[in-house]
Amino acid sequence: MAINVMQRYEMKYLLSDRQTDFLRERLEGNMQADGYGKTSIASLYYDTENYRLIRASEEKPPFKEKIRLRSYGLATDASPVFLELKRKAFGVVYKRRIETTIPQVERFFSGEDGLFDGQISREITTFRDYYKTLAPSCLIIYDRTAYFEPDGDLRLTIDENPRFRTDHLTLTKSMDGISLLRPGWTVLEVKVQEAMPLWLAETLSQGGIMKASFSKYGEAFRRQLLAVQNY
Repeated sequence: MAINVMQRYEMKYLLSDRQTDFLRERLEGNMQADGYGKTSIASLYYDTENYRLIRASEEKPPFKEKIRLRSYGLATDASPVFLELKRKAFGVVYKRRIETTIPQVERFFSGEDGLFDGQISREITTFRDYYKTLAPSCLIIYDRTAYFEPDGDLRLTIDENPRFRTDHLTLTKSMDGISLLRPGWTVLEVKVQEAMPLWLAETLSQGGIMKASFSKYGEAFRRQLLAVQNY
């Protein structure tokens, strides 16, 4: 069953190829890869004309929010995609999402109402109406392996080859983009409801894996959008 409401702590780390191999070895016996294996994920971020959302996020405020459309692999007009509203307040991440299709999302951002039902729909609609001029601004793509803790709430993801593009802003075109990290480096995300388990904290320490403040969309914004738009 799809999970459409999430509340958790999320911690990010940047790993070299050596650290990634070390971590994967230590995960054996503690966590399991999900049944999907490595999956290419594309997230299309929406923003205002002056990039209000990502500019605010880059100031590291106690509260920030973003909206994106996510697909698992290349999408078509008929395939399921997920419209996600993600907020972070004082270290806690809150995510709401709706399963939908690209044509519905295009109609939604053009101002049409009544396309979705329920509380999540009302939250996303309020967000759209508040910012008014939301449009596709950046596409983030990566190849993710997700792990879960049997009988626990710990989730962990390793994202390889994170990349972006600011043209051809559609989930149906390709999975190509400009690399965000050096070759071989990965992004680790640890997602927990409460505290990180001791075995994982010890593993990260032994591997010299330190927490990093890293946002894929934020890095893309710094790498290209700032230069192009002269912000």
